[in-house]
Amino acid sequence: MTLITTELLTKRYPNGVTALSDLTVDVEPGIVGLVGANGAGKSTLIKILLGLLPPTSGGVRVLGLDPTTDGEQIRARVGYMPEHDCLPPDLVAAEFVTHMARISGLPRTTARERASEALRHVGLYEERYRQIGGYSTGMKQRVKLAQALVHDPDLLLLDEPTNGLDPAGRDAMLALVHRIGTEFGISVVVCSHLLGEVERICDSLVAIDGGRLLRSDRISAMTTATDVLAVEVSEGTQELQARLAALGLATTPDGHALIVPLGGDETYDVVLGAIADLDLPLHRLDQRRHRVAELFREERANVH
Repeated sequence: MTLITTELLTKRYPNGVTALSDLTVDVEPGIVGLVGANGAGKSTLIKILLGLLPPTSGGVRVLGLDPTTDGEQIRARVGYMPEHDCLPPDLVAAEFVTHMARISGLPRTTARERASEALRHVGLYEERYRQIGGYSTGMKQRVKLAQALVHDPDLLLLDEPTNGLDPAGRDAMLALVHRIGTEFGISVVVCSHLLGEVERICDSLVAIDGGRLLRSDRISAMTTATDVLAVEVSEGTQELQARLAALGLATTPDGHALIVPLGGDETYDVVLGAIADLDLPLHRLDQRRHRVAELFREERANVH
């Protein structure tokens, strides 16, 4: 079954802002990246999918259901992780996640068991009786993921799941999302403005810009023959970009990383040498065959 189908979906707000414009897309099961700059219409789309916001015009289906009439049924089968910090600081995590399970319709005992299981899956089992207000940002993000998982949904909608995390925390969250999508058999839509991050874990991508569809395709269909290096330092990205430019390497920012064309093995040496000379903390250096960010930039230029 197709996860999500939209046809000429449009949302205009009373202030005249058009958040979505004639959006037509089919989203298949798997791990899907919903990408676009802040303000592209991603959060509006998620609210419409959940039945929390009515569209102005057009059609939409989630798991075969219409959010405008079947919102409650959809929310019973979909887990939602909101972007912003919305957790009650005075509750312990186990109590909060149990409460969210009860809201989803689970009996009290089952809800308590499922809450413990969900918190174990996200790595918070030992910390489950601590108050959420004492949690780190990364732990709070995991609580939000646990409450989205607790009722065993068919689909997860994750809105900026790496928001506010340091590089190690982002990697851990992405690994967790990938594990859920591959081992639990739950389809996941990861909403993010950081294309390079979701590209690493997704089967397919849907890119929107200004409320319009730029492109929807499987990652495998977006490969190019040119290899690139993705380099990420924990600090000093602009210094590194300037140094590499001085050394004749053109770089392209991609979220927290720099994308460097791979001319040969010597490119590794130049990049590592520049990082060492600047005494910067290296977080990640990996080779990619995907140049998805470049493809989307080209699509965007063609649209505009």
